[in-house]
Amino acid sequence: MRTTTQHLKPIAALTGALALAAGLTACGGTSAASDEKTVTVYSADGLKGEAGDGWYDKVFKDFEKQTGIKVEYVEGGSGEMVQRAAREKSNTQADVLVTLPPFIQQADSKGLLQAYTPKDADMVGGIDKADDGKWISVVNNYFGFIHNKKELPAAPTTWEQLLDATYKNKVQYSTPGVAGDGTAVLIKAMHDFGGKEPAMEYLKKLQANNVGPSSSTSKLAPKVDKGEILVANGDVQMNFAQARSMPNLAIWFPAKEGGKPTTFALPYAAGLVNKAPHTENGKKLLDFMLSEQAQREVSSVGGGFSVRKDVRATDANAIELGKLMEGVEVFEPDWSDIDKNLTAYVDAWKSATGS
Repeated sequence: MRTTTQHLKPIAALTGALALAAGLTACGGTSAASDEKTVTVYSADGLKGEAGDGWYDKVFKDFEKQTGIKVEYVEGGSGEMVQRAAREKSNTQADVLVTLPPFIQQADSKGLLQAYTPKDADMVGGIDKADDGKWISVVNNYFGFIHNKKELPAAPTTWEQLLDATYKNKVQYSTPGVAGDGTAVLIKAMHDFGGKEPAMEYLKKLQANNVGPSSSTSKLAPKVDKGEILVANGDVQMNFAQARSMPNLAIWFPAKEGGKPTTFALPYAAGLVNKAPHTENGKKLLDFMLSEQAQREVSSVGGGFSVRKDVRATDANAIELGKLMEGVEVFEPDWSDIDKNLTAYVDAWKSATGS
């Protein structure tokens, strides 16, 4: 994995949700799903507002008002959403798929995505979109950890601190290979510890304090806020948004002992689903999510980072996010390697931890 320095600009993110129509199933659509005025989104969790106040809530509501197209929303872990779309490949239900890397690359390799270049795609940097138009980032984000600032006022600073007995049954991270942020734990550990073997050696030791697997990263924040656990993994956008209703959450970035805190970009990347039932509506939604209006609301509504190069957010959230990222070294993972070897990395993790 290559380490690079990046200029971090405060940008805009949001979190939101709309209920999935109860009748939508993996084997066939309902009248709502087949209606021409609908579009179905399969998305990784994190952009859904806990109180209906997230980016998705705002964007989908505005989109429906402008176009008359209703958004049907299905949420789960990044890997879970890709697996669902793959199972439905012969009877496609989703129009737009939104996941964290490396799962968007995985979706592409499974033939789940079709090429589409949204309007204003030229405002998104090359690293944030596929060369062949199969996917494009809609909300930028960074991997991180959270701690309970009431029970643990001073955040840990290193991975090694989490091995202390005081964290017995007080640490939890989401499942690599299933959750995008859980997979990010492996990516960051391999970077920080200098390779797969030392990372797995560390995670094997950490297992003594780890509560156990979780398919959804977003479910860990309430446990941290209540003090059921003290530390968990997450991401900046999701946890920043959750902290509005969970006052005991605080974000931090682990470092290897003697090193600097690190993170990497973990964007929400969207693609138009191959053989989507409402392809044209999916295109319209992707255009809308990348519009300047929607991107300016990313930080102010949901606490994340815009992907547009021409958006320079100056709202209170953007300022706070900028301060949060100060002094944190941003590295760039080798996503092609991770896509190619993800199964082997996850299998190594399972072997090391007995999961």
